[in-house]
Amino acid sequence: MKRLLAAFAVAAFTTTAFAADAPQATLPDWDIADLYASPQAWTDAYTKTKAQAEALSQYKGTLGKSAAAMLAAFDALSKVNKETQRLVSYAGLVGDEDVRVSENQERVQLAADLQTRIGENTAWMTPEIITIGEKKVAAFEAQSPELKTRFGFALHDALRSAPHTLSQEGERIMAASGNMAAQPGNIYSQLANGDLPFPSITLSDGMVIKRLDLQSYSKYRQVANRADRKKVFDNYFATYKKFEGTFGQVQTAQVLSEEFNAKQRQFPTALDAALFSANMPEGVYHQLVAQANAGLPVFHRYLALRKKMLGIKDELAYYDIYPSMFAADNPPKYTVDDAHRIALAVTSAYGPDYTAMLDKALSSKWIDTYPREGKAGDQYETDAYDVHPYMHLNYNDDFESLSVYVHEWGHAVHSMLANKAQPYETANYSTFIAETASISNQMLLSDYMVAHAKTNAEKLFFLDKELELIRSTFFRQTMFAEFQLAIHEEVEQGKPLSGARMTELYCSVLKKYHGADRGVMTIDPAYCSEWSIIPHFYFGFYVWQYATSMAGAAQFTDAIEKEGAPARDRYIAMLKAGGSDYPYELYKKAGIDMASPAPYQALIARMNSVIDQIDALTAK
Repeated sequence: MKRLLAAFAVAAFTTTAFAADAPQATLPDWDIADLYASPQAWTDAYTKTKAQAEALSQYKGTLGKSAAAMLAAFDALSKVNKETQRLVSYAGLVGDEDVRVSENQERVQLAADLQTRIGENTAWMTPEIITIGEKKVAAFEAQSPELKTRFGFALHDALRSAPHTLSQEGERIMAASGNMAAQPGNIYSQLANGDLPFPSITLSDGMVIKRLDLQSYSKYRQVANRADRKKVFDNYFATYKKFEGTFGQVQTAQVLSEEFNAKQRQFPTALDAALFSANMPEGVYHQLVAQANAGLPVFHRYLALRKKMLGIKDELAYYDIYPSMFAADNPPKYTVDDAHRIALAVTSAYGPDYTAMLDKALSSKWIDTYPREGKAGDQYETDAYDVHPYMHLNYNDDFESLSVYVHEWGHAVHSMLANKAQPYETANYSTFIAETASISNQMLLSDYMVAHAKTNAEKLFFLDKELELIRSTFFRQTMFAEFQLAIHEEVEQGKPLSGARMTELYCSVLKKYHGADRGVMTIDPAYCSEWSIIPHFYFGFYVWQYATSMAGAAQFTDAIEKEGAPARDRYIAMLKAGGSDYPYELYKKAGIDMASPAPYQALIARMNSVIDQIDALTAK
């Protein structure tokens, strides 16, 4: 997944349920001093950067005076942004070392507030650039090669936004409203993670789950005993169902906020507004949904296989989706040293330069590896342009940890490649491309593990894991995207939203994707409030990019394994490009059109092939 720490800093994360026998650490094992030597050094840099951010307003009205004046203003903003990225990264990493330390959490808030201040103090820039006009901007670029090289993309992106840009005062107000617009997500987080009265339940073996919260639900929904799985589902979903009206109001506030932003900026829909910043053709979104729906027969084939392998005699239920089809009596274990070795072997497909870069990273003190008391449960990568990536993990010595390991290092090397090839101003890449860099690693990992499996049982274990990756990242995220679009269309058509209506809309897509009307899986209406559990709906139109990235990864992986160097070079060139062009265009330069059916069909074909392999192995 992707977590946006800032407009200038990107981190990817997953959450994990910790195994009882997972390795534990007492102290962080990274060297955070590469960012700032001490908390006081951070505070000093923060104070200096805050003053520089406040001073950005002095450039207001100067951009059109000369090429040198425009360059000076953009250079000053760039320096503030780059240091803010560093401040945000340090604050987030140290804050996650131990979430119980209040001063570290306060530092996170200070960094977030600084970002808001920058937005407010530079809200005048885009309107001023638009007033200057394309002709004069082009003349300035001709006079100043540095202006064109470092800021040409940003300048022309600002000019592109003219139809959706407000007055300077309007832009200032929109920037200042950022904290307010974040409140629905904050309320959801407080309610879901802090205030809900999660129940205690007892499983069939006498195991008492004292608090059936998200981590417990994530862990125990996978248990082998089917009655226990149903009990976990019934109790967890019932907790949210009691607050369906409240979650409905909070989600409605999020939708209305996004609709307000779209309307004020003269976009026809909130989807148009969400796609505009990346200059993404709307056809990509609709192609994703269309191809996922076209691929449902293959998904249903997988569900039928799941029913067979789990030995379910009656109807497959939604609570049967999570247990492994081929759970091993002694699941394979992978130490961090094993992960290091396997990651290098897997990514050798990208060539020696990539391998050397990854080996250096893995051998450095850039990772906080193991879980410990007070440490945040997220797993992610983040970086500052002029330093290097950092990895926040909660490594459990299992296959899931290995998979996360290669996923997150995909992000890290992507950052390293882009930062080396691009100036700061065009190094930061979009989520649309970011996840391809990490999911490609996971696909190569799956192929590697199957190829090196010593027994058929091991092969089945790894093939099962890949099917779950495709289910959860492609079909599930596209289902979320359909639901998200549906609730926005309700508002855009003047219809009221409520928790009950959202449950009705979600139930429709949930049943369609899981073949309820075709007898593939039965969906208990009690589980149709699942939408209220998903935090990603508070990030705008966001989750669909995981599905597109996985489709792009499938086509890249297939091409690299079949073509070798030519496909590899196209892929690496895309990673090196960072944010120097719009993501759709970067994909096209690399040979993939995300508005065409091809990448999605490549992923569906991959899923079908994995099922074929399982059928062949289980027929023996």
